[in-house]
Amino acid sequence: MSLNVEKINKNLANKSPLEIITWAIINAKNPVVTTNFRPYEAAILHAVAEVKLDIKVIWCDTGYNTPNTYKHAETLIKQLRLNIQLYVPKQTTAHRDVVLGIPQVEDPNHKVFTEQVKLEPFKRAMAEHQPDVWFTNLRKGQTAFRDSINIVSYAADGTLKVSPFYHYSDEELDQYLEANKLPNEFKYFDPTKVLSNRECGLHA
Repeated sequence: MSLNVEKINKNLANKSPLEIITWAIINAKNPVVTTNFRPYEAAILHAVAEVKLDIKVIWCDTGYNTPNTYKHAETLIKQLRLNIQLYVPKQTTAHRDVVLGIPQVEDPNHKVFTEQVKLEPFKRAMAEHQPDVWFTNLRKGQTAFRDSINIVSYAADGTLKVSPFYHYSDEELDQYLEANKLPNEFKYFDPTKVLSNRECGLHA
């Protein structure tokens, strides 16, 4: 898919998330949405499912989620009837804890760890599904890289990446969740990022 994203972003700037998603679905042949069930993920999952209920929802589970996150995931999967496509690392968490653990960010092994628990499962998922449109919940203000993109951008592999809530604040997302009776969960842990303003490698 080759589109003029600058022109598209201007056209979509004042559209609602549902309007943005509808536009993308109309132009997509094989769309997917990715999730890790972090805070506010319920918004993107609900909005995309409103437009296309059977859309493939790729969940790359690192194996290090909190019990709260797993419970939250199960609640949303049932409530929204999500078409979950689950991907996990090839090595179990218990085995990795013995041979590698969770390295500090400055440790060279942190790159190996990130590849094992997040990047490899994600690459495997994308290779198997080969989407042309990828819905994400990226938002402006999260990281320096995310400030540099927009509602619509291209991923490194050429997939059209669509972030319907790109311009939403936490307060606006709170209102969206409340209006649609959606749960949220803040006891979330990403072992590959450590700091909230770091990229994990999927998007940058």
